[in-house]
Amino acid sequence: MNKPALVAAVTHVYQSGWYLAGLDYPALIKALYGVGPDTGALQALRLADELRLFEGSRLALYKNPKMSLSYAEYYFQQLYTEEMTLPDGTVIPERPVQLDIDEFIADMWNKGIRFGIDVAAVKTAMVAIKADRITFASDLEPAPGQDATVVEVSQDLHRSNAPKARADGRIDLQSFQNRFPQIQANMRLLKKIPSVPGLPGFDMAGRKTEPEPPKDLTLRFYAGEGTEAQTQADGEYLVSTREGFLSVDSKSRRISITDKIISLEGVSGRTTGNLQLAGAYEEYGDVQEQRDVTGSDITVHGHVYGNINSRGGTVVLDKNLVSGSVHNASGSIAIAGVASNSVIYAANGAVTMKRAENCIISGTSVKIEEASNCEIIADEVFIELAEGCAIAGRNVEVESAGPRRRTEMIIHVLVKDVTRFDQEIADLEMRIAAFAQSNLASQQEIDRISALPDVRRYLALAAKLRTQELMLTPEQGTHLRKIAGAVAEEVKAIQKHKTDLQVGQTQHNLLSDRLGRVIQQKLEAAGVARCGLHMTSGETVVRTMPFAADTAALRQLPPKDLKQRLRGTPSGGELLFADSAGSLDWHLNPLQRPASP
Repeated sequence: MNKPALVAAVTHVYQSGWYLAGLDYPALIKALYGVGPDTGALQALRLADELRLFEGSRLALYKNPKMSLSYAEYYFQQLYTEEMTLPDGTVIPERPVQLDIDEFIADMWNKGIRFGIDVAAVKTAMVAIKADRITFASDLEPAPGQDATVVEVSQDLHRSNAPKARADGRIDLQSFQNRFPQIQANMRLLKKIPSVPGLPGFDMAGRKTEPEPPKDLTLRFYAGEGTEAQTQADGEYLVSTREGFLSVDSKSRRISITDKIISLEGVSGRTTGNLQLAGAYEEYGDVQEQRDVTGSDITVHGHVYGNINSRGGTVVLDKNLVSGSVHNASGSIAIAGVASNSVIYAANGAVTMKRAENCIISGTSVKIEEASNCEIIADEVFIELAEGCAIAGRNVEVESAGPRRRTEMIIHVLVKDVTRFDQEIADLEMRIAAFAQSNLASQQEIDRISALPDVRRYLALAAKLRTQELMLTPEQGTHLRKIAGAVAEEVKAIQKHKTDLQVGQTQHNLLSDRLGRVIQQKLEAAGVARCGLHMTSGETVVRTMPFAADTAALRQLPPKDLKQRLRGTPSGGELLFADSAGSLDWHLNPLQRPASP
């Protein structure tokens, strides 16, 4: 007989005015709903001793339960029969009446409660002297199943955490022997554990409540480059198809075998120790304080409290850098989170950051959204909001700047020291001016002498004779020679001044050409320097900072020296801006001489 038929049979018995005496309630529930202790492979299951008629006087003893959404309550108290007088006049006083558990179950069944009665609690309440309201029945919640999952099965994935032996025979207690073992081809990596369905629940009316179906997984969805899912005799496995290092994509959860080392556990004395890596490295955990990671193309998805040293490529920090350092000898640095109390140095690359606090930052270019109490130096600097910073750069662009508490806001525009050209330019300009003055004096003297009456007439006649506009008679020739003798000294003086003027003009032109070349050399040496300050929100100082060599020499200063250089008393340079409001758009004019002290 199937379970619905059994339920209908029991219902027919109870609704016909009978009840099951000596009922084994757990056995009944097991037979009807399959919930309860395992009864094994029995041919028959004993449920009760006998069927008894449910007398009306007894039925009246049982009241309606108080129903709730998922449980039912019943008020148990001592009941008494009423006093009776027999026909012969005998008086039978009221007597206590005891409730019966089997009758109770039958009555509750007919009132809709066909599952979940706590028989032990009901029996205890029935014999108790003190009246009490108890929860005597409740729903059975579905039991959740077990989702399908995967487990690691390869013993070769285990690492050697023994201290690393150095070349000189000493033991390095800060590093492990082999933290990232190599994966061989055709190695079992993961095994799928199939899902296990849950158990149904029942409400008090005996209606089944299905559990949430367990989640399944498709093992091939975990297969990335260098791995594949294989169904083998003893289960489904993820197997490597090439030799390399294990890599897990945090978003897709795909497992790959690549040449890149990928770590999920962070860098600490407990997990990896200090790392000296030959290739690229990707870390999904945190880098703890006083831990060093050396390699190239380093990516850390967790927080960094230690030191990152890259030989090149790109260093990417997805979260925060706290009291640590990042150095990249030949490449860029990008920090997505907050950097605080740290040193960031890109020798030949760009630095891109979201927010920096109390940091020393150096690179060929630096771009930061928010910076406070930082020392920053680069050829190009772009900051959206700077507070209490000391900034130095050849091309500085700051959207908004101001002090932070008692820390002043300083911007240094790095200007190449080209004063070595100024002395030569000054000497050339002085010599050119001297020749210009001498040439002017010679021309003026020529003009003065030529304006004398006798000289003017002689020069006019001589000019006409040279152009053959005038032909002289012998008498006129004699007269001209007399005039020439009279102005011979003046004509000689004119000729001398013309010779001096020719020499002076030649020298003037030569020196002017040389001055132009020196000025061009100065322009090329000075290069470009500018500062764009769009808004100030407090006292802000902008001044130039001369430097003699390449800016790399400044950027390579130790952090302490760099901080002193940017925060210390300025030496040289020109004050460009000092105000608590306003803006500045300054471009270097290399031809402008520095103001005399």
